[in-house]
Amino acid sequence: MATLSPDDRRWLDVAIAEATAGRDEGGIPIGAALVADGKLLAGGHNRRVQHGSAIHHGETNALENAGRQPAAVYRRSTMYTTLSPCDMCSGAILLYGIPRVVIGENATFMGAEDQLRSRGVEVIVADDETCRTLMKEFIATSPELWNEDIGEED
Repeated sequence: MATLSPDDRRWLDVAIAEATAGRDEGGIPIGAALVADGKLLAGGHNRRVQHGSAIHHGETNALENAGRQPAAVYRRSTMYTTLSPCDMCSGAILLYGIPRVVIGENATFMGAEDQLRSRGVEVIVADDETCRTLMKEFIATSPELWNEDIGEED
């Protein structure tokens, strides 16, 4: 898919580290990093299991961890995420006017990428092997958690 710039690689690696932390906590290995002006505003990872939460996906957790930001900051940010963002996370990206999303992989799950693109968001898919492996291993060992996370029946 896309060849990442060194900066994009750096920040996707932060999201991957977040995904690994989530896995190590017994959660779902999806991570994110919100970056503006070359600085990390916050990382986050899916914490649905850890917090008993319906909404703490990687991207929403990163937004939560970044705290309140002026609209202008969001409008010059990039959201890095290890997995294609779902409808909820894509909605948050659109709500805050985040203009750019770098996705680790979308083979495991195809989120609302077309919706993001149709609203003018630049979407870059890295097709990253580490991201695919994290999800493949997780789904093999915890299919019930994966199905719950994406709203599917077992």
